[in-house]
Amino acid sequence: MGSTFYRSRGFGELLRELAQSGAELVRGEVTLARLELSGLAARMVSGTAQIAFGGVLVLLGGLSLAAGVILLVGDQWLPGDRYWVAALITMLVSAALAYGMARRGRARFSAAMLTPRQTLETLEEDKEWLKRQRTSGAT
Repeated sequence: MGSTFYRSRGFGELLRELAQSGAELVRGEVTLARLELSGLAARMVSGTAQIAFGGVLVLLGGLSLAAGVILLVGDQWLPGDRYWVAALITMLVSAALAYGMARRGRARFSAAMLTPRQTLETLEEDKEWLKRQRTSGAT
């Protein structure tokens, strides 16, 4: 009879379509990963600048506080104006506080925070999609 609208595709054509779809998918994933990683980098830069600025302010305030505590302890509680003992005590307390703050700040840069979650999720979805395409093209 007349010409049919349905034409069976050959294996080569199916393979070519799969390759083209796969290439488009990879380009899309690379674009998504680039956008997500640039967003992560921007947040890290902002967070690092805030930590640095806060650190400078804490340092200035801490130095003033330390000087006041040394003078207070040396004057009021240590016999014979032993300011060096007051300075040593103040330094030990300050070092303990600094250690605790550094540990908390380091925890903010954990590996889980730096993982591009959306990219990994879409890569997993793409893997499943490719599996389905491969099995549906074989039938």
